[in-house]
Amino acid sequence: MEACGERKERQVLILFLLLGVARAGWEPHRYFVLEELESGSFVADLTKDLGLGVEELVERGARVASEDNEPRLHLHQQTGKLLLNEKLDREELCGPAEPCVMHFQVLLKKPLEVFRAELLLGDINDHSPEFPEREMTLKIPETSPPGAVFPLKKAQDLDVGINNIQNYNIGPNSHFHVSIYNRGDGRKYPELVLDKELDREEQSEYRLTLTALDGGSPPRTGTTKIHVLVMDVNDNAPEFAQTLYEVQVPENTPLGALIVKVSARDLDTGTNGEISYSLYTSQEIAKTFELSSFSGEVRLIKLLDFETISSYELDIEASDGGGLSGKCSVSIKVLDVNDNPPELTISSLTSPIPENFPETEVALFKTRDRDSGENGRMLCSIQDDIPFTLKPSVENFYRLVTEGALDRESRAEYNITITVTDLGTPRLKTQHNITVQVSDVNDNAPTFTQTSYTLWVPENVLLFVALRLCRRSGPAALGRGSAPEGPFPGPLGDVSGTGTLSHSYRYEVCLMGDSHNNEFQFLKPIFPKILDQDSGRKSDGSSAFQNNLGI
Repeated sequence: MEACGERKERQVLILFLLLGVARAGWEPHRYFVLEELESGSFVADLTKDLGLGVEELVERGARVASEDNEPRLHLHQQTGKLLLNEKLDREELCGPAEPCVMHFQVLLKKPLEVFRAELLLGDINDHSPEFPEREMTLKIPETSPPGAVFPLKKAQDLDVGINNIQNYNIGPNSHFHVSIYNRGDGRKYPELVLDKELDREEQSEYRLTLTALDGGSPPRTGTTKIHVLVMDVNDNAPEFAQTLYEVQVPENTPLGALIVKVSARDLDTGTNGEISYSLYTSQEIAKTFELSSFSGEVRLIKLLDFETISSYELDIEASDGGGLSGKCSVSIKVLDVNDNPPELTISSLTSPIPENFPETEVALFKTRDRDSGENGRMLCSIQDDIPFTLKPSVENFYRLVTEGALDRESRAEYNITITVTDLGTPRLKTQHNITVQVSDVNDNAPTFTQTSYTLWVPENVLLFVALRLCRRSGPAALGRGSAPEGPFPGPLGDVSGTGTLSHSYRYEVCLMGDSHNNEFQFLKPIFPKILDQDSGRKSDGSSAFQNNLGI
């Protein structure tokens, strides 16, 4: 068979198409489990949710596929129950994001169906609040009025929601209490509030214990020590030019690059006007950015990865020599660059495929790009000179199918290259090669090279006849159609009784048997004009003449 005519360019833009392969109107099923459950824990009964029996799930090759191809879920073939394949850690999978949702699909074949589902991973209170330091020092002027507020370093809790930090308190004392400042981002910051005037000559320092409590039941706690030094008069605290700095940084920014420079000033002179900067935040941020205590420059010391962390919040304090301090925040947004090539995962592959069958599914595969925006949008294509096409399914799945029936005798093997290209700058692509073989079916009957053979010979001459037979088979398809030649085992007829042919005859020849039987027969003699020198002699055509010849 010849290939189909001119084909359109086969490039399909991935836009999470919802086609007829998925059930119409079918919304994703949502399931919920708590983190840290043991492997093998029950998640759902798919036989009920999908309305399919266990045997049908097995016959249709039901299996679970996840967005990141990690086998965290397992479908038990004997019961149709969806189970955990491993213990899940919400903080490891989602970090501070809330809610923590894992997207996955249930794949069925014959026909292809893709059921979308979501697993909501609930948080348990398995982390305690932690302060960045075991002890913090505050220098407070003795002239500070009651109600003066002094910012404290906040604790970190990896849990989310109610299990995150909900409150702070300090031990009993006569001069201070703790209040909580809620920022617009939902984080709670502790502040030390002065309740009573200080007298350095009466008491020059105080030691307090600050406790952070989360909302678990029972609550978990973390503590740090506060060392308060009562200082002589320092009239002015450092003030930043901005209370919030916002910057955007590409994820491929080189190490050592300047991210932002913060600046504070103090109206005092001498030691009380000398400013130093310090960074107090989580260990992860401290490993990523470095702050100069003299210049206020923030530089990159660890490579950024948008796909891992897309933003950072830094808290910077400026302190003068007299113990006063001011605070600002730096919000760093990481910009995505096209640094991840598309990924292609083959879910199923069928080879060989029979010839002469109409549209046949050859492969089912899934594409993915870890980048976002235009960098994560993809085009999927195959070469134009083959009788195959791509059909998009749901959730980034594609079906590679034949465009029509194939002919093994024309072409027995195809090498298909699937190319996935993203739309980022520069464009990145991934290619995957598939070899598909075409299996033979018995669709060609044997044929002669001619519809008739005519042989004229003079009478009284001993005749041997050779016919040429051709079968259309494997060798014939390759251009080697000649069959061997051979003589008849004897003369066609002995009319005169002397072993010679005295008349001309014509016979219809039919091939008998199948492709494994090299036999044909002469049937129905037909009597043409007689070329006998003796016109008085007539041929006898009353009986049918048959002769077998094996080639």
